[in-house]
Amino acid sequence: MTGIEVVVSDFGGVLTSPLLPTFTAVQEQDGLEPGALGAAVRHVAEHDGVHPLYELECGRMTERDFWRRLEAQVREDVGRDVALGSFSERYFAHLRRNEPMIAFLRELRDGGWRLALLTNNVREWEPRWRAMLPVDELFEVVVDSAFVGVRKPDPAIYRLTCDRLGVGPERCLFVDDVQANCAAAAALGMTAIVFRDTGQAIAEIRAALDVGQLSQPRRSQR
Repeated sequence: MTGIEVVVSDFGGVLTSPLLPTFTAVQEQDGLEPGALGAAVRHVAEHDGVHPLYELECGRMTERDFWRRLEAQVREDVGRDVALGSFSERYFAHLRRNEPMIAFLRELRDGGWRLALLTNNVREWEPRWRAMLPVDELFEVVVDSAFVGVRKPDPAIYRLTCDRLGVGPERCLFVDDVQANCAAAAALGMTAIVFRDTGQAIAEIRAALDVGQLSQPRRSQR
């Protein structure tokens, strides 16, 4: 039996279909090369001295202002107007729930583990992503970067998650599809698993928790 009490999950790319193909599909609808928006974001960051995506995900920039700035940069980069105002709607239309991963988290919860969600997200997107998941059923703590003003991989957001859970980082297992986010969690003392695909992640989580199939409820360590 391990000392892990809480499983902390990312949202996009872990509890949903992969993010990169989703971004690529929406960019293709606009006739853009796959890396066009990423390049525009980098160019804005270089010009403005602040990273627009980080500002958006920390709640310091509105979604509307973000897309207006990106539209201007894309116009400069590709030489034509591209309307990005509907990007978010089309992005979520492509995104799918990762049903096996959601079912596995429910299995963990029913087996006695506590669950938390830690996401870098956009304030205006909250109704959309919450509608995709049984958030209140599964997670006792939700930490959304856009509402707390700090984002992964800043250590402060992991500490905040632990504080809200009332546990130390050594009691947490963290799963995310971004290596840097996992490295930051591990540096703080969490057990961290990089999500590459659903089967791999579930197998590694089971191994870290020292459980096979959860046929019997586990008594909480709390």
